[in-house]
Amino acid sequence: MNEKGYTFFDGNKKFNLNLIGIRRDNAGTNKFDDFMAVLYKGEGLKEVCKVYPITTDPGEHWLKHPINPKGTAVLVPGQYRGTWKLGKHQNNYEALVQRKPVKVWRDNNKDEVIDYQQLKLVNEGYFGINIHRSNPYTQSYLVNKWSAGCQVFQKIEDYKEFMELCKNSSALYGNSFSYTLVTEQDLRKHLDKWLFIVGSILNGENNNVPIQNFQETVNGNH
Repeated sequence: MNEKGYTFFDGNKKFNLNLIGIRRDNAGTNKFDDFMAVLYKGEGLKEVCKVYPITTDPGEHWLKHPINPKGTAVLVPGQYRGTWKLGKHQNNYEALVQRKPVKVWRDNNKDEVIDYQQLKLVNEGYFGINIHRSNPYTQSYLVNKWSAGCQVFQKIEDYKEFMELCKNSSALYGNSFSYTLVTEQDLRKHLDKWLFIVGSILNGENNNVPIQNFQETVNGNH
């Protein structure tokens, strides 16, 4: 994050959340194979790092059937400061909803593959790119219609925990959240720590990853 000039929020304050999405380097879609990391200091200023499986990509259904005539939205990596707030996803349930413009690519060849190398068209604006859940009762295995460009949690229990963290933060700092999206390629120079993080999640271990391993990885420290 330091290498890209992104801000890491700390200030020695509790629940000052860093929301970091990590997009895997694959063109295939329809799986929850990306990650949401939440780094912060909890009670007693104890360092905490939570990592949850999510998708940062749209599902196969919306890639094949774009809502927008220009193509399906794919959020462009970057740091979006104060761009989300607590609200209702589609006026239905609690989520982080877009409140400022974001940048998206448009995939419009209507197949199941996101052609990252060929995505040239960038739109900036309000597209309803929210951070929300999938199945309200259990975990989802395929993205399908759950994401048309949103950042979507795979497991409902993870999402409930995430929303509680956001509410704790909002009570202290106001209803405004920043989100930083990076790619697996961004982290490849720190491959040993990256593989440790991924392995912990894929093996079904506790989603508490040692914060030193993760923070050194995203900050580009050695």
